[in-house]
Order: sequence, then structure tokens, then C-alpha cells
Amino acid sequence: MRLLMALFLVLMMSGCGSVDIQDYRDTQPRLVLEEFFQGDLTASGVVQDFSGRVVRKFNVSMKASWRDNQLTLDEDFIYDDGEIQKRVWVIDSLGEGKYRGRAGDILGEAQGQAVGSALRWQYEMLLPVDGSEYAVSFDDWMFLVDGHTIINRSDINKFGITVAQVTLVIQKTQH
Repeated sequence: MRLLMALFLVLMMSGCGSVDIQDYRDTQPRLVLEEFFQGDLTASGVVQDFSGRVVRKFNVSMKASWRDNQLTLDEDFIYDDGEIQKRVWVIDSLGEGKYRGRAGDILGEAQGQAVGSALRWQYEMLLPVDGSEYAVSFDDWMFLVDGHTIINRSDINKFGITVAQVTLVIQKTQH
């Protein structure tokens, strides 16, 4: 009975206090993907499990280029355990701060909207874990700190429950 009650409380609380992208409409500096994602970028991040314990660390090298209203974001991940991953996003700018994207391990299309200094980016992904792949949902929130830095916070959800979180700092490469 206690387990059932605890599960009920977790499910009830997971819907409380959700933030809306429009809450950021008056924030500065304004995040415009077409301006920030240009050229070479780097990122460093951590993955935390459901308890908050850091279970992985990683670095990413990115190359971003726009053609017409389409971003190609080529990402090379190197994890602290030696694993290497590649992801190439193709992201369409739909106007008015709205975006949609796809990549090889993304299920369907990612959807995003930038308002003020924030971007909310949501998608489903096949996530490799210990030799298996799991379909999970990502809820990414990106915040432009200044002209050179974005902080990205992601909840990884399965069955509506947050099972892990990713924190990532993306920086434009200084030349």
C-alpha cells in the first residue's frame, strides 16, 4: 500500500509547477538560434541518474552551419568511459522562434520554440544503455547566458517519470 501511495504522490507532483516557455518572453539576451549556432562550438556536460548522482561526464565538439532556413548541427560526443557518439541534427527554422528537427536516433521530429533568452526543445530518442536501446522523451531547456554561452538542462523521461537529467554548457569557440 505504501508503494502505491508513493507512486501516486510522485505522479501527482510531476505535473505541478510546470514552466511555460512564455514565462521567458521578457528575458534578455534574446536567444536566436540562427545567430548563436554558427561555426565551431564546444560543450561539456554531466548525466545524473534519478537520485541526482553523476553517472557520466562528456565533451562535445560541434560544427553548425545554416543554409537558407536550415541548420546542420554536427555533434561529436566523447564520454568519460571512452564511448564515442555522433549525432547530426537537421533543424528547420519555421519563423517566429519555432523550430523542428531530426537526427538518426530521434524518433519522429523534435519540436522547439525560442522565447526571450530560452528555448524549449522536446523529442523522443532511442537511448543506448548497457547494450540495449530505450525509447525515452527529452525535455530540453536552453538558456542564453551571454553571446558565447548557453546552459542546457534536460529531463529524460520514461512513462512520464524523470529517470535522468543532463546538464550541458555550450560555448562558441573563441578565435
